[in-house]
Amino acid sequence: MAAFSRAVAMGYRYLETDVHATADGVVLAFHDTTLDRVTDHLGRVAELAWAQVRLARIGGVEPIPRLEDLLGTWPEVRLNLDVKHPGAVGPLVRAIRRTASLDRVCVASFSEGRLATVRRELGPGLCTSLGPRGVALLRLAASSRPAAVLARPGIPCAQVPDRVGRLRVVTPRLVELAHGRGQHVHVWTVDAARDMHRLLDLGVDGVMTDRIDTLRDVLRSRGHWPQ
Repeated sequence: MAAFSRAVAMGYRYLETDVHATADGVVLAFHDTTLDRVTDHLGRVAELAWAQVRLARIGGVEPIPRLEDLLGTWPEVRLNLDVKHPGAVGPLVRAIRRTASLDRVCVASFSEGRLATVRRELGPGLCTSLGPRGVALLRLAASSRPAAVLARPGIPCAQVPDRVGRLRVVTPRLVELAHGRGQHVHVWTVDAARDMHRLLDLGVDGVMTDRIDTLRDVLRSRGHWPQ
């Protein structure tokens, strides 16, 4: 919780986290599929009960937070949730319903299937991002001459990388096309101030970063940070 607490204390009200679920359906705000890399325990999260996972300490110090811990601790905060494992979909749906947090979350995934299931279960009131196929179609449309006309998809945001290899994904035409479809553009993962400025100059609506201090300073310099 320390990283989330620091971000909220700095003034952030929109946080991003990956989510996994334990074998008994507890949803965790945790990046890795296993405990091995960053905790003092071993094992695949999806194969362990919460009673086992709760004993693990990140860096040997901090417990792994549950999604419900984040939602309950900071009721003013919105969360972007990246579903990393198919086994987390059902538990995530139930957690969102149980906490009545439909209006506080946006669900993302690299899996079209996971996104389709979440949308079907929680309905059109849920914010989700485009899946990889939708992002590819948006980028293709933005690179055509003239830009292809795409049907408005009813998906409120496109969460995209700034670039893939040498290919620049976020271009003025992509931002214009997404906005024309009623979609916000969120870009990941951007850690350099010059890139943050460039993307904000293009009109993107959100920037995901591991350098929250840098992003705060950039937004403050542009007059977009609360006083």
